[in-house]
Amino acid sequence: MTTDPLAPLLALADIASAVERARARFDQALGHRALRRHGGQVAAEVSLRSAVASAALEGAVHEREAVRAGTVTDPVLQGALRVAGALPGLSELWPKAPRQALAKLHVLAARELVPEAELGRPVADPVVATRLDGLAGLVAGGTKVSPLVLAAVVHGELLNLRPFAGPSGVVARGAARLVLLAGGLDPRGLLAVDVGHREREPEYVGSAGAFATGTPDGLRSWLRHYMAAVEVGADQLTVIGDEVLAAA
Repeated sequence: MTTDPLAPLLALADIASAVERARARFDQALGHRALRRHGGQVAAEVSLRSAVASAALEGAVHEREAVRAGTVTDPVLQGALRVAGALPGLSELWPKAPRQALAKLHVLAARELVPEAELGRPVADPVVATRLDGLAGLVAGGTKVSPLVLAAVVHGELLNLRPFAGPSGVVARGAARLVLLAGGLDPRGLLAVDVGHREREPEYVGSAGAFATGTPDGLRSWLRHYMAAVEVGADQLTVIGDEVLAAA
């Protein structure tokens, strides 16, 4: 019998309960009345806010309403918008060919930011290549843990590896959202977890650094942050739903 490589993460103190709590918070938000008739509108707003948050975490901070108005031409922000818009279309490819999906995310995120020859190509480092292969194996069925845990691991590992030139954080956050879409937890793209990362940015940065140590305490710190960000993202769904109903 093969042991699930990510199962030990759930034995870390408070992590299993944090995962359950985050999932319950999102499940509760999914009951919002706005999703019955305005689900597409809600999903579009989640996508916009996620892209704005992801770009901000990469250092490209812009007001959401300016982005909505189409007046922001910053290439990092535009890349984040392209990534967010492409996620639903990549959800079937992701578990079958994760490295191909990552390359597509990088092309979308880094256009106009890195030389064309580097788009979609990981850096030439054998350590990075080996770890990307390991990550791809997990995504392609190598673990049965909750998509929330797998998303956290994919996100943390890609932040740590920085396998692509340019805005690698945008790629990491897009890949983590792909885990949630493809894993069936959030097939409609309604969980604005990147908003949670942005709202808790100092914790996000610190816990990502802790994850990179590979120690149990470091992994626990990152997983605790990730689940807290999921709860913020779930609350954001409720906020968006309320706003959509009020404007209807």
